[in-house]
Amino acid sequence: MTNHYRYIIFHKPYGVLSQFTQESPKHSTLKDYIDVPDVYPVGRLDWDSEGFLLLTNDGQLQHRLAHPRFGHERTYWVQVERIPDADAINKLQTGVEIQDYRTLPAKVRLLLQEPLVCDRNPPIRFRKNVPTAWLEMALTEGKNRQVRRMTAAVGFPTLRLIRVSIVHLQLDGLQPGQWRDLTSSELKSLHNSPKAHKSNSKLLKF
Repeated sequence: MTNHYRYIIFHKPYGVLSQFTQESPKHSTLKDYIDVPDVYPVGRLDWDSEGFLLLTNDGQLQHRLAHPRFGHERTYWVQVERIPDADAINKLQTGVEIQDYRTLPAKVRLLLQEPLVCDRNPPIRFRKNVPTAWLEMALTEGKNRQVRRMTAAVGFPTLRLIRVSIVHLQLDGLQPGQWRDLTSSELKSLHNSPKAHKSNSKLLKF
């Protein structure tokens, strides 16, 4: 394994584009946080999503993690409007129709305890007398705005979306806007794990 490769975990804040080029003065970019040349994100997070973003200059690893045929698992914590019932959870697990596409089976569960997450700036909109709930959703695909479209399709709009892990890699204490290099053990495990890993559902403190 050559030493010139970089592997970076970044906790992307809300409102930041998953790119280094500035296209609109309305949003910050990765350039405002990461001063490392020639690294690029593996996949992407929408500007209004938060959490785990992996960046590297290892093109082979980028391809392996981003290509759908490898089925790498991405886990999200999703705050939704109202409390999903068992029927909605089952639909999310087995697949829902979003436009002309049916989503693949996913691991979805209602979190009985609100996860330990930092406040968002700006905060989500709250509607008086309308409760919210958190879901943990582990997907092996990444269609455009897929999580939001899935929860909307079963009647529970997404209010906040945080990606907490890709395969076994997790944020583990990174605050929004912070980044770190992968440890040697994380990197070794990543290179030796071409298939999806089981979701780690423990609460992450950040």
